[in-house]
Amino acid sequence: MTIIEPANAALDTLVRFAVLLLELAGTMTILAGAVAAIFLFVSRVRACGIQAAYQPVRAVLGRSILLGLEFLVAGDILKSLVINPSLDDLLVLAGLILVRTFLSVSLGVEINGHWPWQETAMAGRTQPVVRPNYRAKNDPPRGQDEG
Repeated sequence: MTIIEPANAALDTLVRFAVLLLELAGTMTILAGAVAAIFLFVSRVRACGIQAAYQPVRAVLGRSILLGLEFLVAGDILKSLVINPSLDDLLVLAGLILVRTFLSVSLGVEINGHWPWQETAMAGRTQPVVRPNYRAKNDPPRGQDEG
């Protein structure tokens, strides 16, 4: 037994624990978002009616699913690359990432109403135009009479 074997075992245990925590965080995020969406739906239906409740509830649920998927993908990456680095596991990981990426983009479009790459263009259009102050140093302050 070399000195490296206990370190490898400890690292393997740590990575397995991290994978478990990431998968648990992803699952709990999705569940918490679903519960929050249900409570939001019930409160909005009572206050505003079913039509006004639909969009906000969809947005809350969609965002929680997106965040939960990010945690699950992180766990899958650790599991496939560190714990079981075989070609079959890497192909399964690639498939999972493709499916989850498609889901993330689809949910993002459903929630925001536009493609993710359109956010930068839209942000540029909504920014107020800031013009530099070109007043000379000797100009009188505004609001005072000149003479």
